[in-house]
Amino acid sequence: MRKLIVGLFMLCLPALGLAAGGAGVPLDHMEPDHSNEASLQRGAAMFTNYCMGCHSMEYARYKRVAEDLDIPEELYEENLIFTGAKIGELMKIGMNKEEAQAWFGNPPPDLTLEARLRGESWIYSYLRGFYKDESRPLGVNNVVFSNVGMPHVLVGMQGLCAVEPHIGHGASVDPLSGNVVNGSVCPEWASEGSMTPAEFDTAMYDLTNFLSYMGDPVKLERERLGIFVLIFIAIFFVFAYLLNREYWKDVH
Repeated sequence: MRKLIVGLFMLCLPALGLAAGGAGVPLDHMEPDHSNEASLQRGAAMFTNYCMGCHSMEYARYKRVAEDLDIPEELYEENLIFTGAKIGELMKIGMNKEEAQAWFGNPPPDLTLEARLRGESWIYSYLRGFYKDESRPLGVNNVVFSNVGMPHVLVGMQGLCAVEPHIGHGASVDPLSGNVVNGSVCPEWASEGSMTPAEFDTAMYDLTNFLSYMGDPVKLERERLGIFVLIFIAIFFVFAYLLNREYWKDVH
């Protein structure tokens, strides 16, 4: 019994370690929805236009994404493949890793499994967490990933927050003044973007939702099959129980 308890504890250690690793950074919760096809399509378009210049998804293929998101292959090739790659190829980029190392300090990571590694809430908070910091080489920092080497590529849409954004702190009402506290992610802007804060939050939800799908593209199919498996087990249990009772009915 003692060995069993120790074994179960050892199995739980990796999960405990992951939980502890993200406990120090407050995050805004994000619940992905892989059944929202329109959101995934918008996220795919945003990833291709704003992220794929630096970040690859070399463990996935264009064709699989087009099929899962119900995008015609001709339309996908025309609007979402800019490298001359074929629809059946892996989603790689042309950036040289050595040059990227010199430009950013570290080569931008492949994002195929980023949602599995960090979690959707981390990505959603990170994308909305940039702010102005002139002490940094690129002039920006991030409240979720301190001293990040990535430029704020979405500044044209979001704008640039002049102070640290309120990430992981929901809006509340001051009981003394009645004023709303943390009602906006950014209380002060250094420059404005083309989107309102609400529109940008929706766009970042779509992008995060797409990254979540890329990390687990068979989630919906797995959950669908899981229901049938549970139904089968329930029916099989009835017959197994009746058969077991028949075998043991004459045993005293």
